[in-house]
Amino acid sequence: MKTSQIVKELEEAARQLGVRVRREKGNFRGGYCIREDEEILMLNRSHPLEVHLAVLAGALRDLPIDTVYLRPAVRRALEEAWERQIDVEFEADEGD
Repeated sequence: MKTSQIVKELEEAARQLGVRVRREKGNFRGGYCIREDEEILMLNRSHPLEVHLAVLAGALRDLPIDTVYLRPAVRRALEEAWERQIDVEFEADEGD
């Protein structure tokens, strides 16, 4: 499955969970935040789809994603992104 389709389906999953997804340009990586009681997930338009996937995965990790249907290929991509994030966090911790 193409990364663009995975990103699209993860964005839709976030919306189903009540999170507004916005794509903006600027000097930021993106991520999940709450502003005036509204849950927002920001994606930087100038970043590649792989970064969007990582940002979405990071945000969805703390949300009840099991309540939303994801196609098996999308769920696999999400779980792989979570594993990569854990590996990066672990490597950062080792450097302390």
